[in-house]
Amino acid sequence: MMRQFELVDKVSGYLSNLDENLLNQAYVFTVKKHGDQKRASGDPYFSHPVEVAGILTELKLDEPTIVTGLLHDTLEDTDATYEELQRLFGEEVAQLVDGVTKLSKLELTADQNKQAENFRKLLVATANDIRVLIVKLADRLHNMRTLHYIQDPKRKQRIAQETLEIYAPLAGRMGIQSFREELEDLSFKMLKPQGYSLISDKLVALKAERSDMLDSIAYDLKNLLTEEGAEAAALKAEKLRLQKRQQAAEKTVEHLTRYLEQFLEPGTKIKDARAVIGWRKS
Repeated sequence: MMRQFELVDKVSGYLSNLDENLLNQAYVFTVKKHGDQKRASGDPYFSHPVEVAGILTELKLDEPTIVTGLLHDTLEDTDATYEELQRLFGEEVAQLVDGVTKLSKLELTADQNKQAENFRKLLVATANDIRVLIVKLADRLHNMRTLHYIQDPKRKQRIAQETLEIYAPLAGRMGIQSFREELEDLSFKMLKPQGYSLISDKLVALKAERSDMLDSIAYDLKNLLTEEGAEAAALKAEKLRLQKRQQAAEKTVEHLTRYLEQFLEPGTKIKDARAVIGWRKS
């Protein structure tokens, strides 16, 4: 868990006009309000809003958003009141925390059969400030990182499916690609562990092959530059690069072809994965 001074240091690193007293006050407030509450992991509950605030600093968000990350569960899970937040942290922060709380309640009461696209639209319409959605996404991201601590398999599956269908696409549409990719990965890992493991192993193997290829290119370039003039070397290097790229592409197509065949009817073969992915040799 990010400690108080670490959070202040991280935010002050990109916000020159940071009100450190306000941030420290919010940190202490959330620790006191959540008190002895525990997460499924056994960690103190206040570790969650602290981690959410830390995730928000990665996007270099403004001070009210970071403070909201620290306080986002206080209205829902503690005896804190809107008026108290308003008095201590200002109207802007109080409204943001209230907005996140309303989204959480909407999430709890939403019809399980509601289409994901309609629910995403409902979330966007309910949030009057885009920062409310960003805090909610950071909240979901940390919850997904700790999902394995939940004991109920059905609940874990439901949360992962909801994340994949609603929150990951929402993050993508908001332009927060790092959130989208991690949410998708964590969801897929929970929903399809065997497929996730298979793809992960393939990616590790391909990365190792690409690393060897780059070493080979570097060696060849060094020899070219030593033996010939820069212009001739540049021409040969470009030709070499294109050859290596073509070889890598062919290998990727071969791997993809074999992988896609696993999802076809027994005995069915794909002659070439190019037809599936729209790839053409140039």
